[in-house]
Amino acid sequence: MQTVHTLDVLRTSVTKLRSSGARIGLVPTMGALHEGHLTLVRKALENCDAVVASIFVNPTQFGPNEDLDAYPRQLAEDAAMLEAEGCALLWAPEAREMYPDGFVTNVSVSEVSEGLCGASRPGHFDGVATVVNKLFNQVLPDMAFFGEKDFQQLAVIRAMARDLDLTLPHAHSIIGVPTVREADGLAMSSRNRYLSAADRAAAATLPKAMKQAIAEIEACSDAVPALASLEKALLEAGFESVDYAVLADATSLRAIDRLTGSSARLLVAARIGGTRLIDNMAVSA
Repeated sequence: MQTVHTLDVLRTSVTKLRSSGARIGLVPTMGALHEGHLTLVRKALENCDAVVASIFVNPTQFGPNEDLDAYPRQLAEDAAMLEAEGCALLWAPEAREMYPDGFVTNVSVSEVSEGLCGASRPGHFDGVATVVNKLFNQVLPDMAFFGEKDFQQLAVIRAMARDLDLTLPHAHSIIGVPTVREADGLAMSSRNRYLSAADRAAAATLPKAMKQAIAEIEACSDAVPALASLEKALLEAGFESVDYAVLADATSLRAIDRLTGSSARLLVAARIGGTRLIDNMAVSA
């Protein structure tokens, strides 16, 4: 696997891959890799000839009181994992390479970015959309792979690709990969490592409470009492707060109170031990 740190070398390397006839899959990450990220690489290899992974802790998607400085950085360990999975190229730029002096451009995706995490993290999805747009332009992948755990992020990226007429990757070539979970059901996340042993054990309540809420919603269609019970279960388990627990249309992410026949998603963000956990699950109409 080749590791590159500058845009000129990246473009030369990608051109060589493409000239060989390789179909390129992109897996964007912020590093601190776990089985969820490696699953994206494997999915990309199932669909493409060569995988380019990126590791970049993007400062523009962190708010002033968020964990940019504390976010784990382990490039050598991450690179070894990617190479073991058969990744062809690792793009690992410094911030000054992605955002050179004088950088003034911002990509903003309205509506789908405005609720849920967008409400409590102003500017976050502008940072996501801007850096992912840059990654797409830098690599020009045939396909790109993202975990469904960050479901709103996936929706924002798909909307951006659709609205800006991206062709590499095309909007329909942005692939959501199902969330990878721990044995107790908790969604894998780089932030899980911040949890104490006691908080980690209590965090398993999140997927259990979500499954219970989904069962109640699917049985009676009314989401309001199920969401109230979900929030109560989390607070009783030791969660400090629930940022949101929402039943939403799976495409627009607009909140709905009842199942309407279209695909729906239960999305939750809650805090425990000072760590903010997010999760989502499909709900059948």
